[in-house]
Amino acid sequence: MALPPIDPTPLEIALDRVGDRWSLLLVEALLDGSRRFGELGDRLPGIAPNILTERLRRLERVGIVRSQPYQTRPQRLAYDLTADGRDLASALRLLADWAVRSSSDAEPLRHELCGTPLEAHWYCRTCAEVVADVDAPRTRTL
Repeated sequence: MALPPIDPTPLEIALDRVGDRWSLLLVEALLDGSRRFGELGDRLPGIAPNILTERLRRLERVGIVRSQPYQTRPQRLAYDLTADGRDLASALRLLADWAVRSSSDAEPLRHELCGTPLEAHWYCRTCAEVVADVDAPRTRTL
């Protein structure tokens, strides 16, 4: 007897869209604005041009990156994040924060005005309250 199909979890859906190292690093490289193909290659040493092309096309297909021509002959494109891509950047900052907390080599994200390391917290708009990590078992996905 075959098991019924299991619906993918939200994390599986997210990883299906951007679940590889180069895609996430491309989003990070675009955080501070539009970049041309060569600039992205320079920001990501070690990425082969064919992999860079494939990742940019995939990120564009799933609505995370958008391309704009800046030259027509030959056509050359500049890339930037969509609103969905900027939302993904928030999740990447959480991942980076997690990495910093377990590494003595990395510098945490800091508040630009005072220099204090930033902390991320879950917030419920309806209840107007911060949800602590100890309450995580009481959270659920819909």
